[in-house]
Amino acid sequence: MAARTTAAKRPTKSAKSTSRKPSKVFTEEERSAMRERAQELKAAKAGADGEKAVLAKIASMPASDRAIAERIHAIVKAGAPMLSPKTWYGMPAYATRDGKIVCFFQDAHKFKSRYPTFGFTDQANLDQGSIWATGFALTKMTATVEDEISALVKKAVS
Repeated sequence: MAARTTAAKRPTKSAKSTSRKPSKVFTEEERSAMRERAQELKAAKAGADGEKAVLAKIASMPASDRAIAERIHAIVKAGAPMLSPKTWYGMPAYATRDGKIVCFFQDAHKFKSRYPTFGFTDQANLDQGSIWATGFALTKMTATVEDEISALVKKAVS
């Protein structure tokens, strides 16, 4: 009886598919953010200026989100000058010297949200008991909101 090889029976797949089907796992906005992240990593290797990238990203936002993002940028720069501005998945973000993101601003249109958000990653020193907030919805920027954000940013880097 002759031994059969299973490899001969299997159809071969080409290394690269010629038809691109949209992912059923990720939305178009999520795929776009991943592409932006890949570009950011390439730009960082090339020594790109993170502040310029953040300011360009803020400038491209709709007016309502842009006004909030500009205030966030000023608050973070004043309250945590040790953080470096850079984009992160296409969002303005602020990182430690070793490149770890501490906080970020997500405009409402980024993922078709109702409102923009200001968020913190696990690198932020906001731990308080068994539960604490890491993201905040922003509907308008007031002096009280600015003070709260400033306090959070200072605590996050303490």
